[in-house]
Amino acid sequence: MSLQGFYLLPHPPIVLPEIGKGEEKKISATSASLHSIATEITQKAPSTIILVTPHGTMFQNAIALSYEDEIYGDLKDFGFKEISMKLSINKALTSKIYELSYSENISVVMATHSLLNQYNTSVYLDHGAMVPLYFINKYYKDYKLVHITYAALDDIDLYKFGMAVCRAVEEIDEKAVFIASGDLSHKLKEKGPYEYSPFGEKFDTEFIRHLSAGDVTGVFTMDKEMVCEAGECGRRSAAILLGTLEGKKFNGELLSYEGTFGVGYGVMKFNIISEDASKLQELEGLRRAAYEKKHQQSDPYVRLARESLTVYLNTEKRISQLPSYVTEEMKNTQRGVFVSLKKHGELRGCIGTIFPATGSIAEEIIRNAIEAGLHDPRFYEVEKEELLDIDFSVDVLTEPVSCIKEELDPKKYGVIVKNGGKTGLLLPDLEGVNTVEEQISIALEKAGIKPYEAYSIQKFEVIRHKED
Repeated sequence: MSLQGFYLLPHPPIVLPEIGKGEEKKISATSASLHSIATEITQKAPSTIILVTPHGTMFQNAIALSYEDEIYGDLKDFGFKEISMKLSINKALTSKIYELSYSENISVVMATHSLLNQYNTSVYLDHGAMVPLYFINKYYKDYKLVHITYAALDDIDLYKFGMAVCRAVEEIDEKAVFIASGDLSHKLKEKGPYEYSPFGEKFDTEFIRHLSAGDVTGVFTMDKEMVCEAGECGRRSAAILLGTLEGKKFNGELLSYEGTFGVGYGVMKFNIISEDASKLQELEGLRRAAYEKKHQQSDPYVRLARESLTVYLNTEKRISQLPSYVTEEMKNTQRGVFVSLKKHGELRGCIGTIFPATGSIAEEIIRNAIEAGLHDPRFYEVEKEELLDIDFSVDVLTEPVSCIKEELDPKKYGVIVKNGGKTGLLLPDLEGVNTVEEQISIALEKAGIKPYEAYSIQKFEVIRHKED
């Protein structure tokens, strides 16, 4: 038996009357749509609901499949511990999904209490799952759950994971529906939960348009900067959902969309129209083409950073001779340099030098690219297979000059604070850093300098080089 239903659902706790206390009426269309989906699922009477959430225990590099007999959750983090549920896990289907995913080299992990205890957490039902299930449970409770927390894998792996989910349902002949839980942009309004971004509305509009048209390629080729700046949590859930629809021509039926509280809440169900050609090969081709484009960058700074880390991961040796594209300025000028790696818009490593540690900008880039990939203590080492999905940027620092607070501008200038041997640096134009006070505070914290201690301030500018 194949999947019986496909849904993209938001998860705002405020939509629950107990929590909203009247505020939920401001998103009444969302509430009505969630009731409508719950009624439809009741009519389908699935034995299992498969749900992907952004808010369970998330691993950096592996999709987590909850694997206990039961899973419990409540909304105590929102002040309502009495809103709770305990559901049975469909362990047979979960195990089959794991088996098929593993055979396709998709990074997955069985999340058990014993495993998660090592990370001081446990298997639990998060609000990304509970809010959609709250509405379903009002009408229908005769189901087991497959609870999945996505990871920041590349889009192709998420898509292939969705294919594995669909295959697992078919192989064990389960009657199931699939729910992709996720909100859209969190940056729609100045008074929203995040800083406003003009990319927020643009993302929501484009994302919904592609899903409505059943345009898988459109979803996967959306502008990366827009996706990153939108501050959403539903795109990866949707990428998995699209994988469950591989080989099908479909459309998305938008039941409602609201952004009342500065967050986009879209409720959509997907209708299969007919069989269709596979999209996987096309998506893999686009990915390879994008990688080749990165290798032919016109900007020598990011090109050298990528080549440095690539050569090292393949040979365990540094570049021995500067490539011909390296400019005279890069060879003959000394500057502090930061190399940043981002994977799917999220930081994957960043190492830099405030003052030059080598003889030239080029040597600084070669050194710091390797350091960012292998020795940023916040992340595990980059593997060469990841280079397909990593974007490089290189920040070259101008000579720092002494200044006072009044001369700072967090969008234009980076800041260095010093007290004896303690030094803290913050680059300019960082998301969420909007005032001088915030900038100074973060720099002091990084340096381990107390706010009441004496410290000096220097400012600098950054010449930023990014991959196209």
